[in-house]
Amino acid sequence: MIEMIAAKPQYTGRCMLCKEVISKAQMTRHLKKCVEMSTQDAGQVMKLFHLVIEDRYLPMYWLHIEIPGAMTLRHLDSFLREIWLECCGHLSCFTIDGERYAVSPDDDPWSGLREKSMQPKIYSVLAPGTKFDHEYDYGSTTDLKLRVAGVRECAVKKSEIKLLARNEPPIWKCSECGKPATWTKAFGWGDEGTYCDDCAEDEDEECLLPVVNSPRMGVCGYVG
Repeated sequence: MIEMIAAKPQYTGRCMLCKEVISKAQMTRHLKKCVEMSTQDAGQVMKLFHLVIEDRYLPMYWLHIEIPGAMTLRHLDSFLREIWLECCGHLSCFTIDGERYAVSPDDDPWSGLREKSMQPKIYSVLAPGTKFDHEYDYGSTTDLKLRVAGVRECAVKKSEIKLLARNEPPIWKCSECGKPATWTKAFGWGDEGTYCDDCAEDEDEECLLPVVNSPRMGVCGYVG
């Protein structure tokens, strides 16, 4: 079985504004103060949404981001793909208040799905406290939970998604010798295991994927 080496209590992460390492449980409170201190007066006033994102089954992987409300769900989907998910151009969707917003909507009555596009703007579908989901790859799905931790109005110079905080990379144990792992078998969550560089030499190179800081690690062709 895959094991972690000295699992960090409460899953620590790094604030991208002040570079301080803080526990997952304390990060939202920390960012409220840190964001205010880093706010600039110049620029266009925008409504900014603070989102907390984590993997549904691997809570050691988490992000805090801030996204302008005038951006669309497609912008958010693209960001998640770039930082955590993209491997082979799989389909994806958000589920918000029972509605599905898909990158390639299926509105076929015979399939039973009534999906919408990802064109809605963030401010039109999200509000403070909203909890919603994101799925990437309907075959080997990476399932994310998202929550709106807050909304503020602020003058910003550039309309962009800003990474506020990210989990520190988990340290996985080599299933053969116990050293820190650098490789995992493709689709290897569970019994297949992870390997250090030395132990990986005994494995089929084509079946190995690198250990990376993403819940997509070891799945499909994801390499970070």
